[in-house]
Amino acid sequence: MRDRRRRAAGLLVAALLTACATPPSDPAARAAFDQTNDPLEPLNRKVFDLNQFIDRIVLKPATKIYVVVVPEAGRDAIKNALDNMKEPVVAINNVLQGRPKGAGIAVGRLIVNTTIGLAGVIDVAKKWGLAPQTGDFGQTLYAWDFPQGPYLILPILGPSNPRDAIGMAADNYIDPFSYAATAADIDDMNIVRFVLGGIDERARATDTLDDLQKNSLDFYAELRSLVEQHRAAVLRHGAAPAPSPGFYDVPATAAGINPPAAPPASSPP
Repeated sequence: MRDRRRRAAGLLVAALLTACATPPSDPAARAAFDQTNDPLEPLNRKVFDLNQFIDRIVLKPATKIYVVVVPEAGRDAIKNALDNMKEPVVAINNVLQGRPKGAGIAVGRLIVNTTIGLAGVIDVAKKWGLAPQTGDFGQTLYAWDFPQGPYLILPILGPSNPRDAIGMAADNYIDPFSYAATAADIDDMNIVRFVLGGIDERARATDTLDDLQKNSLDFYAELRSLVEQHRAAVLRHGAAPAPSPGFYDVPATAAGINPPAAPPASSPP
């Protein structure tokens, strides 16, 4: 329990420290800053290179072994069980976001899949029309209008931002399965869950990441764009983004340009 709280506190402090980036005053630099939201890019690229090194020598080889040893049906069962353990956190965050329907579905999925689905190995709830819901504390902070902060690459954990880093720490606190493992003095279960979840996610993203790295001039920038687009959709629970101010205006009017005056009507001959 203490180790888990130290890790969460360290993540929180790191997130708060990195949230203090100051936007540049130069207009061109400020435009680039606003577009990428990555004022920490030099540091992020160094951490990204470190993560790539760890992925190359540890995670990717482990992923290849995992895919060879565990058949696809087994990998799906593992993913279902891991997702089932996240349902309480999903339900809690949906409540905090004022989404009782999403919370109810998450609770229903937990009950159905834990019992009929054999501890979540089989996603029976989905077949019954209870679709998986999204819900994490970073998403909750977004719903509460908490600022995102700059793009941030975390060691091992990968792309994030201060708001989501705080969210990960909070989710770790409220996760009842983590508390149950700690209370039963089986903290190793949390480590196995974390490592297995990371390997499974890496296995499912292998083709996408390989194609992106092979076909992009700047893998870091392309991955940043992909991650932020995906996260934006998750934050909105898949809803379309709200149009920007002036979106429906006539282009010339929105740009502050007055349309040309109509030519005077010609007098009859």
